[in-house]
Amino acid sequence: MSGLIQPKQDAWDGGPRPLFLAPMSGVTDLPYRLLAKECGADVTITEFTNSTALTREAATSWRRMETHASEVPFIPQIFGGDPGDMATAAEMLAPTADIIDLNFGCPAPKVTNICAGAALMGEPDRLVNMVESIVERVDVPVTAKMRLGTGKGANNATDICQRLEQVGAQRLCIHGRTLRQRYSGEADWTSIREAVQAVDVPVVANGDVVDAASASACLKHTGASGLMVGRGAIGRPTVFSDIKVGLGWMELDALPWVARHEDWHGLNEVEQSFAARKWCWDRYIALSEATVGIQGKWMQRHAIAFTKGLPGAKRVRTLMHEQDTDKAMANAISTFLAR
Repeated sequence: MSGLIQPKQDAWDGGPRPLFLAPMSGVTDLPYRLLAKECGADVTITEFTNSTALTREAATSWRRMETHASEVPFIPQIFGGDPGDMATAAEMLAPTADIIDLNFGCPAPKVTNICAGAALMGEPDRLVNMVESIVERVDVPVTAKMRLGTGKGANNATDICQRLEQVGAQRLCIHGRTLRQRYSGEADWTSIREAVQAVDVPVVANGDVVDAASASACLKHTGASGLMVGRGAIGRPTVFSDIKVGLGWMELDALPWVARHEDWHGLNEVEQSFAARKWCWDRYIALSEATVGIQGKWMQRHAIAFTKGLPGAKRVRTLMHEQDTDKAMANAISTFLAR
């Protein structure tokens, strides 16, 4: 077991367990991953990226693989339907990666239509053989993220987890829904618990973890060795510190957006939301400038997510379109959040 991957843990006793930022297309760019770590995420993973595009040296795809010295461990995630391309892409990434993660959980049609992502849950032999080949060809730990199954028959995540453990996968993550469900319905934590109990490698639980209460409930129910947060972290990187503060793993006053406001406890809930999101937005822009530069498309997506649910948020789209430069757009959003 790699030193960067903690061993499987026993039943949860209330103590800290690692929190993961889920790999999400159009969300987990490098500056956002670095921001999430500053907000309490223990582990971040790149956007899931097409292995075939990587083998063909596609610039856009390789840009998703950019990292920074402070991102430890660096975990690129790849998907694909061609076993050869998956193995080759893994070999190309291995020199800079600390861990390589394989995506068998994405339900998007553009992914499943090439028999990749969650579609491979319907071809377990092919999935397992793919992982085995990659484990044999790279010197870094290999992990995998999956769903419960395709939804067309009995769920097979537990069986696949057992087989992946046998071929050398060092950590597994399960989203508690099937391919057919996509993101509807409730996550099935009981099925995740069955997989946790069936293997000796750590299993991370994913699905419906959005705050301290749901994190506590999921850990109690599943006994998972960690939690992954996806949609709950879109526009709200503070979800990780919210969980840690709520569970007593971190002190509220240690948070930078709290420390900068002497009257934090006198602010109402809306004022606290504006203050926290302004700190996060300004930090996202600073991290962008320090790494890959401000990227207009990335910034626009995050601007909508960061302001969602706040009073006056509909004004943000107009604000963005009124600006002549990316920097002016960044400043306009910061000014909105400073209200």
